[in-house]
Amino acid sequence: MVKRDYYEVLGVEKNASIDEIKSAYRKLAMKYHPDRNPNNPEAEEKFKEAAEAYDVLSDPEKRRKYDTFGHQGLSGGAGFSGYTDINDIFSRFSDIFGGGIFDDFFGTSTRRRSHRRDMGERGSDLRVRLALTLEEIANGVEKTIKVKRMTKCSDCNGTGAKANSGYATCTTCGGSGEIRQVSRSVFGQFVNISTCPTCDGYGQIIKEKCDICNGDGRIQVEETVKVTIPPGVEEGNYIPLRGKGNAGRRNGPAGDLIIVIEEKQHDLFTRQGDNILLPLTISFPEAALGAEIEIPTIDGYEKIKLHAGTQPGSTIVLKGKGIKKLNYDGRGDMIVIVNVHIPTKLNSKEKELIKELSTMENIAYKQKNKKNKDFFEKVKDTFFS
Repeated sequence: MVKRDYYEVLGVEKNASIDEIKSAYRKLAMKYHPDRNPNNPEAEEKFKEAAEAYDVLSDPEKRRKYDTFGHQGLSGGAGFSGYTDINDIFSRFSDIFGGGIFDDFFGTSTRRRSHRRDMGERGSDLRVRLALTLEEIANGVEKTIKVKRMTKCSDCNGTGAKANSGYATCTTCGGSGEIRQVSRSVFGQFVNISTCPTCDGYGQIIKEKCDICNGDGRIQVEETVKVTIPPGVEEGNYIPLRGKGNAGRRNGPAGDLIIVIEEKQHDLFTRQGDNILLPLTISFPEAALGAEIEIPTIDGYEKIKLHAGTQPGSTIVLKGKGIKKLNYDGRGDMIVIVNVHIPTKLNSKEKELIKELSTMENIAYKQKNKKNKDFFEKVKDTFFS
């Protein structure tokens, strides 16, 4: 199915402010909330679609990529693949609903507590920084990394309970997972609801803890993970590996492994967007007479031709020799910036030869532009007459 334009989904203009985007999402979330539309798959899809649009347009970097490249610019390296789990949307975006507006209208806290008892607690995300060379960034690369993460205990199958021991209803909260405290004041009666400290909100306690994981249901392991890095990524881009983070407690879903890109400084090249800059120092004879020189590129060595009379600061552009564009066809250029070497130490013979050269007509620099000469004479007459 073709994705709709995110601005169209939220019903806002392309120059909408973050407050307008947040307000539009809030209205749609309320309208298509599953509790207001039970057993309505179409409403649930619109609820997820609005969450996806908000996720992109509320993030300045994702919004910039989307405005530039559309949906294609968000695939692969930028980090959004859509939301498929309603509870994941609740947990990620609950902060924009004014301190529990979902709870007030739809009893979301009950939904979450029930979800926690039935499915466990979602595991935490892990974040790993991955340093890449410019060559790896230019063409993409597959990397293998080692990650320490919490995974389901095989001895108790993630329950945290010793075999055949099972669970018992928490006597502190009576199985609700909550502690309610009623207080009265001149303004009326207030009910404070907090998570039960005994069962941690599950409503049940383990009768006998697993000897391997001590009741946590998880153990720490070191795993090897392969990650494919698309070409053209930049410092600070991230790649989420869904379900590769810490396993959740009580058989809850695993979190994500977030790969954050870092760029290693190159000894020769400097990156400028999708282009690569190479400073090249040549000798005076090469600049004056021209030459064919072999230079390094991202893909190996290549010969370039210097024309006679090449000037310091001039540039030579090698088309398509830069970095492949992220989620886009084509690649940048390589720009060679020419510098001419001026020797600082000369022996006697070299000095004599240069002095001889300096007297020759095409070597000695002369002011030949008559207009410029007239200008300098006018300046001299003005200030020194």
